[in-house]
Amino acid sequence: MEEGATPGTTQGVIENQGVLSAAGWGGALVELTPTPGGLALVSPYHTHRVGDPLDLVALAEQVQKANEFVRANATNKLTVIAEQIEHLQEQARKVLEDARRDADLHHVACNIVKKPGNIYYLYKRESGQRYFSIISPKEWGTGCPHDFLGAYKLQHDLSWTPYEDAEKQDAKISIVNKLLSQPVALPSSTEPSFQGFTSTESGL
Repeated sequence: MEEGATPGTTQGVIENQGVLSAAGWGGALVELTPTPGGLALVSPYHTHRVGDPLDLVALAEQVQKANEFVRANATNKLTVIAEQIEHLQEQARKVLEDARRDADLHHVACNIVKKPGNIYYLYKRESGQRYFSIISPKEWGTGCPHDFLGAYKLQHDLSWTPYEDAEKQDAKISIVNKLLSQPVALPSSTEPSFQGFTSTESGL
């Protein structure tokens, strides 16, 4: 006669078979409840909640604000560049005007050898011819025979400076010459100096 199985043993076998069928042979056990043993492994708020529409609105506002900042920064930088371009265009225009004026003055009639550093006075005859002279209208007095057009100083680079701007131009040239005449201070040696340490050690 076969012995009857005890109730507790039969229930344990059934539970073990259920676990094996759920996990598979050699597989990992999976918790079927969010709080096994009374301990919460994950946050139910973050795993079960429905997405808040306000989060999407905040994200869209952040992206829009970032785009506005990027556009504003780019606009500011482009504004600075535009101002620099305008300044360079103005400088280029002045360089071209000065070059045309200098070339024109070099073609003015002159019976003397022009030397850099001297002031020359421009006159115009009744015929329309222009000429340079070293005699100023003040020296002519009331007997100046022709119309006085202006005075110019011949610079050492053979450019012409209007007499009223000559003092300012000379000051700029003087500053540049001083900068160019200053020697560039270079270290005699790139190796480190231990002069201080040597004197300290000798005193010990």
